[in-house]
Amino acid sequence: MKYRRFLPLFVTQFMGAFNDNLFKNATILLAVFEILHDPHQEEKFTAIASAVYILPFFLFSALGGQLADSMDKAKIIRIVKLAEIGIMAVGAVGLVLGNIYVLVFVLFLMGTHSSFFGPTKYAILPQHLERDEVLGGTSMVEAGTYVAILLGTMVAGVVKPWHAAVLVMLTAIVGVVSAWNVPPALPEKGAPQPAMDYHLLRSSWSLISRTMHVPRLYWTIVAISFFVAEVSIMGVVFAPMVKNILGADNFVATLMLVVFTVGVAVGAVLINAILKGKVSAKYAPLSAIAMALFLMVMYWTLAYWPAPTAARLIGWRAFVAQPSSYVLFAELFLVAIAGGMFVVPLYAFLTTTVDKSEAARTVAANNIVTSGAGVLAVLSFVSIQRFLTIPQAFLVISATCLASTWFVQKLHEACD
Repeated sequence: MKYRRFLPLFVTQFMGAFNDNLFKNATILLAVFEILHDPHQEEKFTAIASAVYILPFFLFSALGGQLADSMDKAKIIRIVKLAEIGIMAVGAVGLVLGNIYVLVFVLFLMGTHSSFFGPTKYAILPQHLERDEVLGGTSMVEAGTYVAILLGTMVAGVVKPWHAAVLVMLTAIVGVVSAWNVPPALPEKGAPQPAMDYHLLRSSWSLISRTMHVPRLYWTIVAISFFVAEVSIMGVVFAPMVKNILGADNFVATLMLVVFTVGVAVGAVLINAILKGKVSAKYAPLSAIAMALFLMVMYWTLAYWPAPTAARLIGWRAFVAQPSSYVLFAELFLVAIAGGMFVVPLYAFLTTTVDKSEAARTVAANNIVTSGAGVLAVLSFVSIQRFLTIPQAFLVISATCLASTWFVQKLHEACD
């Protein structure tokens, strides 16, 4: 953290993650708790918002990966952060006006912004860090990201929309300042430069086919895709769960998200400590099984949660006064810790098992596949949600966790 080769990048990605989640959660909470007043409409909106945010990763990640491997990654970061100021200016207008259509459009622009920043962010680490620092650096980035998510989620839950509008603009400006201090990261000397292909679908398919034929990358990307699918479905049901199952307000929704994000950050740091900096999928199968078990327990807790009796949604003080609330918090926290332990080594695999000159395109290929998995998971869930209760959704997520166990076990066997 004290070196310029890491600190400015960390601050830049931290502010970006904070801004993304401040805006995204402010949008969802505004829609669910103030604009929409129908449970099915609320779930549909959160699903659409999630899909719109994820879709650009599928469309533009290949282009972002090609650019990151062919030019100075620090320059790309600066350009992307400048674009964030314009995007957040439009988002600020949408928040002040409470216009759902503007807000959804900005979510798409945010996803586009992140689809260019993501491959660059991860691919720059092997260039600026030593090999035995990459897992630690990746863990710090992931932990920092989830702390930023935590703070963005907390702030979104307690400020008024116009306050959020001011904050997203200020945060974007801070991100630009920190981006200008990221050291140069030029393409590797002597490495063949990728031929730019601006045809979005063709370049995406070409990038996926070149990456997925490598067994260790195939198993890694499929395993991460399962994780993204699980988190995407959880994102759809989270706010409606708090409102319609727990009978609680948006502050409780924020508190639940805080518990989840802290848990993932703890898991990210914990797995780095256990592995002592070695990139390994050794504990990923156990982490997936743990996630599945804790999600099953959450199903039972939610399925037998007493039906809300109050005419109004209860606040956080009344909610935490219930002993059963701490049981739910503990279950969610354990799910999140297992999730952090599961996914962090997988991201480290992406950037350490390929040549540095190909790292950005490898991350981009991962983003294309995982974003497609996220969109498919959300759309599939929306198509069957009328046949499921919200507690049963956690059983669906648990089943995907168990399925991912096989893939990470294959990765462990292939690489460790």
